[in-house]
Amino acid sequence: MDAYGEDENSSQEDRLMGGVKIVRPTDEKKTIHGAGDEYSFLAVGAETNGHYFLMEAVVPPGGGPPPHIQTREEEGFYVLEGEVVFRVGGERHVATTGTFLHVPRGIVHNFKNESEEMARMLIFFAPAGIEGLMEKLAASPADLLAIGREYGVEYFDES
Repeated sequence: MDAYGEDENSSQEDRLMGGVKIVRPTDEKKTIHGAGDEYSFLAVGAETNGHYFLMEAVVPPGGGPPPHIQTREEEGFYVLEGEVVFRVGGERHVATTGTFLHVPRGIVHNFKNESEEMARMLIFFAPAGIEGLMEKLAASPADLLAIGREYGVEYFDES
């Protein structure tokens, strides 16, 4: 037991009490695959009163979504390791470990791992809600445009 009365071996369910959520590296996380990437959900809207959604992305070489616009969410990216190329509003930005990038709603953007090494990022959306899009796309990637419209996201060709 520590000074706050918490047992470091407590379960994830125990750590959710009181609105506090702690996710440790060994905790089970919802993980989905899409756009060639692996996304692990760290905090979803149901746990944050709809304020935000946070996930970790593992982006292999060549991975990343097509260009798109979100009309409902602000989005933030923090590169934990590797290198990711962002295209935001027609500009190209190379983001390496420790780089943070904020994309306001309504701006065309995407990212791609153009390196030969795996990259990892934290991706933050505010408000929450877009996690539903991610779950639906993982189950039915061929319905990209229709699912996108449902969540206020418009996708574009990479050309």
